[in-house]
Amino acid sequence: MKQSVLAVLAMFVFTQYAFSQEEIKTPEFYTAHNKGKFYIAWGGNRESYSKSDVTYTGDNYHFTVENMDAHDKPKGWHIDYLNPTRMTIPQTNFRLGYYVSDHYSVSVGWDHMKYVMTQDQIANVNGYINTGEGFDGQYNHTPTVMTKEFLTYEHTDGLNYVNAEVARHDDISKLFTIGNTDMIQINVSEGIGAGVLYPKTNTKLMGRQRHDEFHISGYGVSAKAALNITFLKYFYVQGELKGGYINMNDIRTTYDGNDRASQEFFYFQRIIQVGAIFRVF
Repeated sequence: MKQSVLAVLAMFVFTQYAFSQEEIKTPEFYTAHNKGKFYIAWGGNRESYSKSDVTYTGDNYHFTVENMDAHDKPKGWHIDYLNPTRMTIPQTNFRLGYYVSDHYSVSVGWDHMKYVMTQDQIANVNGYINTGEGFDGQYNHTPTVMTKEFLTYEHTDGLNYVNAEVARHDDISKLFTIGNTDMIQINVSEGIGAGVLYPKTNTKLMGRQRHDEFHISGYGVSAKAALNITFLKYFYVQGELKGGYINMNDIRTTYDGNDRASQEFFYFQRIIQVGAIFRVF
């Protein structure tokens, strides 16, 4: 009887030891699951734009600047990205998201891009102007220099794409033989989004008073791919490639409510962000 009791006790102790050893070998990392976590990110961007036909309408004029060339307005590596009073001056990105499952998240964000017409370019103009301001005439795809007296045109405060996204996330740390993902984790993600354009368009048209006010001007759709490096469980650096289509059919150009512009174009954005991932509950 005594030997049987000792044998049972020995088996119990061995079983507990075996399970404890197994738990030590396979710990549950914080980074193993994403569901229920929030993330917040801030960064900067560069972008490229396709050429665009921009149509200007108002009292006594209606014309299109064809294949307008435009570019972004980078500030480079600058302290303004971290200065709370000036951080909206550079080209920036903000995003706040929530993981609805380990692999999928929903988020809202603001892509603060800048769009500047290339000044003094020669572009074909098609339409008519009859305003008595020195540019009157019938234009039939007429090559015209975009002088400052004729037109300055930019969305520089900025080309604000306010959007929502759905994204998928996958941990690829095993490809790099990373064991403890709480120390460092490598993820890839892909997402699609849609939203509205809320630019502050800076325009001076045919010598009229410069206009520079916020206005909901259209909509956009986008898709992205990203590489994310998370370290110390809670912090990450992320690089993104993002492209999309923008349709701005109601752009304010002067303080006269009848003056409007419209355009559509594609864009390609390169983004570097820093962020944090955390649980609230």
